Amino acid sequence: MTLALIPARGGSKGIPRKNIRSIAGKPLIAWTIEAARAAEGIERVVVSTEDEEIAEIAREWGADVPFMRPAEFASDEAPGTAPVLHALEQLPEHDDLVLLQATSPLRTAAQIDALLAFAEKSGASSVVSVREVDDHPAWMFYRDANGGLDRYDTSVDAARRQDLSELYTLNGAMYWNTAARLRETEILVGADTLGFVMDAESSVDIDTMLDWRIAELLLADASRG
Repeated sequence: MTLALIPARGGSKGIPRKNIRSIAGKPLIAWTIEAARAAEGIERVVVSTEDEEIAEIAREWGADVPFMRPAEFASDEAPGTAPVLHALEQLPEHDDLVLLQATSPLRTAAQIDALLAFAEKSGASSVVSVREVDDHPAWMFYRDANGGLDRYDTSVDAARRQDLSELYTLNGAMYWNTAARLRETEILVGADTLGFVMDAESSVDIDTMLDWRIAELLLADASRG
């Protein structure tokens, strides 16, 4: 069984107090806590935070907060793996871990279980969730000082989307790794990482207020069934 780790620091810049701000009737972090708790393959749901208010709200929604994250692991300069490696030090009994970002509230329990099943079937030691890109590099351009456009990728010449190869980007929703791999490499994604594909709607990642408004509409629709 897998440890689900939800990192949630208090110092979000773009949307202040984002992780506990109410969206579609719940604190943002609650959507991820509920999905993790409903996933059959998750043994324990832990929130890693340096913020007492976030910790209190996380506990109210059913997550464990067995330790507080050191402040140096919650700064803008801290490596993304810092809270993960710190959690493994505090909870060494777990063999694998899935990092679930609170900013991906549309990711479901079924998708968490599907990623875990994919990891088990593939025999991988690292799996990350991805989505197909919206804008293919073949249709991207550099813009010079005069407004002129030069193609970013001149190796591809395709006029139709269906003629282009499928490309994927990390969607930020789920990062699964064995504890042994994390301790050895100290990275979440590497050359050995496999991609688990998610749909665009479930992949919404809240970084801006536009993202927030889109997620709020989709969550409201999902709640109405």
